Amino acid sequence: MNTATRWAGAALLLWAACTSAQAGRTCEEKPLSLRELEQGLKLAETTAKQLDSTGTQVLLLARAGQDLSKHGLQWSHLGFAYRPAAAPGSAPVPWRVLHKLNQCGTDKAQLFRQGLGEFFLDRPHRYEAAYVVLSPDTQAKLLPLLQDNARLPQWHSAAYSMVAYPWSQRYQQSNQWVLETLAGALEPSASNRSRAQAWLQFKGYEPTTLKLGTFTRLGARVTTANVAFDDHPNAKRFANRIETITVDSMFSWTQRSGLSGAPQTIR
Repeated sequence: MNTATRWAGAALLLWAACTSAQAGRTCEEKPLSLRELEQGLKLAETTAKQLDSTGTQVLLLARAGQDLSKHGLQWSHLGFAYRPAAAPGSAPVPWRVLHKLNQCGTDKAQLFRQGLGEFFLDRPHRYEAAYVVLSPDTQAKLLPLLQDNARLPQWHSAAYSMVAYPWSQRYQQSNQWVLETLAGALEPSASNRSRAQAWLQFKGYEPTTLKLGTFTRLGARVTTANVAFDDHPNAKRFANRIETITVDSMFSWTQRSGLSGAPQTIR
């Protein structure tokens, strides 16, 4: 069976699955169109080939689920892409993506393991992706953790806000979980969210500052269950400065810190 046939065969199984949980997006009840399926699966196939060519086992993989260009941002959602080594003489193991998704219409989220096809069947704003190759030492520390269901919840909180404050534990958004889990893998003492955040501050991570006016904040809070601002310091919130964790800021930090190479775009 060729690659194209395998992707097409998976499409029917993925058709309904992709509408149950999303990363900070409103719920859409209508099924994916054939065109959306084709675009998502084509991007998944292209991504698999490009990730294969890196010769690595763990990367950070981003998609453009929302249009954030008005904030100067390219990517909206991040996950860990990983692939354990195959047994001698066996076929390569497929890539898996571990990431956090918001439950549609709620302020709750949970962790998911998905294939690349599922990861890109979420009606993205652009059918493009980006990744950074992590350093060998970072990969070695992450790979066993990403397969350990008992340890992963150490850095997870179900309470979700799309604009969660980076240095609070009241809520957690999807990119924040990736960053805090990365900290936990790299620093043994960062065994919970509070300690992971302290380590990230010490290591110079800088969140993105969004300029959101009062009416924008109030409108979002009233109409959207997955947006909250009460974890942000009053001084910053009332000055319309909303700090949150973005893919772009994480890519910049991992490269600056020597934890990864430069971002690579997949089209």
